[in-house]
Formats: sequence, C-alpha cells, structure tokens
Amino acid sequence: MMARRKISLGELAEKVDITPANLSILKTGKARAIRFSTLEAICKILDCQPGDILEFRDDGKE
Repeated sequence: MMARRKISLGELAEKVDITPANLSILKTGKARAIRFSTLEAICKILDCQPGDILEFRDDGKE
C-alpha cells in the first residue's frame, strides 16, 4: 500500500508519529500487537482499510 501511495517508510512514520524502527517492525510482520489509534492513523494516511494492510497468520499457539 505504501508503494501504491508513493510514500516512504520514513515519511509515513513521521505522519503517524511513530519511530521508523517501530513502523518497520509492523511492516515486516514481527509486531505482536498494534494500537487501534496507530492502525487508524496509518489507514487515514494511506487512504485504505485495515484489511488492505493486515494479514492473519496462524502461529500454531493457542
């Protein structure tokens, strides 16, 4: 979605007001959680829905 909107990781991080390192963790799928306010801000800036940028992965833990 970032490529479609032609926005860099650094620019998105600045607009969402999180560190580029934290945004990178989200982008690579290594994050265990995300605040709804952060998700909302990312979706507003990228003009998308959460389902456009999130993917469910079953890690096998219950």
